[in-house]
Amino acid sequence: MNWKNLSIATLFAALSLGAFTAQAQDLITPQTYTYGTHLDIKKVIASKETTSPACAVVTSQLTYLDSMDQTQVLNYQSLSGGCHDN
Repeated sequence: MNWKNLSIATLFAALSLGAFTAQAQDLITPQTYTYGTHLDIKKVIASKETTSPACAVVTSQLTYLDSMDQTQVLNYQSLSGGCHDN
């Protein structure tokens, strides 16, 4: 096997793993944060916020790894980026 074939095989394996991880994240049921919810966050993977030009409460989403290296998704309320201190 030459380097070109090995490189191509490695690339396809890496792309397949990435697609599998993305599909696994789609299967995770998000939890909704409430006051007093115990958070077991080892590493933050991603953070998303609903955009709003006005100052408003929006839904945000945190994707993270817990202490058991399991991917978790948490929905919570936050102030939009439209809220500025003047």
